[in-house]
Amino acid sequence: MKSCFNFDNIEYIAYLGPAGSYTEMAADYFADKYNLQGRPVEQKTIRQVAEFVDDNPNTLGVLPVENSIEGAVRETLDNLIKLKNPNIKILSEVIMPIEHCLLARTTEFYSITGGIISHPQALAQCQNFIHTEMPYRIETIESSSTAEAARSLANYNLTYAAIGSKKTASLYRLNILRENINDDKSNCTRFILIGDCESTFVKGMQSSLAFSTENKPGALLDVLEIFRNNNINLSYISSRPSKHKFGEYIFIVNFDGHTSTNQILKTVEEMKKKTTFFRFLGSYHIDVAK
Repeated sequence: MKSCFNFDNIEYIAYLGPAGSYTEMAADYFADKYNLQGRPVEQKTIRQVAEFVDDNPNTLGVLPVENSIEGAVRETLDNLIKLKNPNIKILSEVIMPIEHCLLARTTEFYSITGGIISHPQALAQCQNFIHTEMPYRIETIESSSTAEAARSLANYNLTYAAIGSKKTASLYRLNILRENINDDKSNCTRFILIGDCESTFVKGMQSSLAFSTENKPGALLDVLEIFRNNNINLSYISSRPSKHKFGEYIFIVNFDGHTSTNQILKTVEEMKKKTTFFRFLGSYHIDVAK
């Protein structure tokens, strides 16, 4: 995908940390795809990533937006909607497989009898492995992230292991005792690249936008029928509280097409007449990482 944004001038690539996280792996993917030379900047929260991109020109950001098991990452959606700069949009998206590994300072799998450390979601996603492959009643210890779990192994003896990615193992010089231990082998997460840019048309692109309607019967249906009447395929719809008024919601939709086409331009103009809030979130191509 080409973009009018001059990637040669990129100074920073903000991503949700810590180092070794799956989001950093997504940032590496985008950097390789677009030959980005900006300096990676680790941020502690999704909000900090969004604000860093909002406040710094020539900056891109990488954020998780949806997991196949856990669903939409609500904090990402909320921060995209409230960005101060209306020109910051989704530029690209990649679907990355989430492959958890059992990591340890030792090379002996059967010496792991003390405990397993990881983020609560990672522990939950590897329950079958923990119950069938590890010692009965092995201690599970929650950490703020899979990368932090790997780092913290230095504070434990050799009977403890962590659940994390291959990148985490490399970063903290740990041994991979078992690969792909997550229960659902199809587990994957969508990550987005955001920045102040407009994408150019490429066949097979998807667009996203957010909107609100009046709180009255048929208001949402009137908007959704615009897509049907213009023969546009809606692939996703969700809602978030507007945080302005109880019972008021912002709807997020994904649909086929690019906003530069007459079909989408016509749809957008018709929608604006029937909505109380409207924000275009971007047109982008979706990759699937191997």
